[in-house]
Amino acid sequence: MRLIAHTLGVLSERFMKVELAESDAEILACFPVMQHLRDLENSVEFLRQVRSQQSSGYCLAFVTDGGKPLAVAGFRLGENLAWGRHLYVDDLVTLPEARSNGCGALLLVWLSQRAQSEGVGEIHLDSGIGRADAHRFYEREGLKVSSYHFKRVL
Repeated sequence: MRLIAHTLGVLSERFMKVELAESDAEILACFPVMQHLRDLENSVEFLRQVRSQQSSGYCLAFVTDGGKPLAVAGFRLGENLAWGRHLYVDDLVTLPEARSNGCGALLLVWLSQRAQSEGVGEIHLDSGIGRADAHRFYEREGLKVSSYHFKRVL
């Protein structure tokens, strides 16, 4: 935990603190970042979708530098038989020009601290099979591959 706190302290000196996007303006400011991960129609639809997901516990966190979001994480707290109480990361993305500058690592540290403050012992996320750079990043940050995810389009 001391290493996490130290890392957060060092990275916080370089960037503004991680914030939760709560106002419409804050959510909309995250749209240009989220477009690098999700196929989104437009900012109005993005705002509507985030607001809809917030009604079931979704939160949107972001890292800024000079007011402009550089990295965004969508997450929610959950509980199930497989994992117990957990924090699930739905979305985690950094602007291409801001990658390898600590933004994603800062968000993961912040998410870990948020999970611990909520009494949660695990963080989970899924990542598309073609995202090799993201997978290397997750492994470097201490996340482990623990399962396959399957789907069926209906």
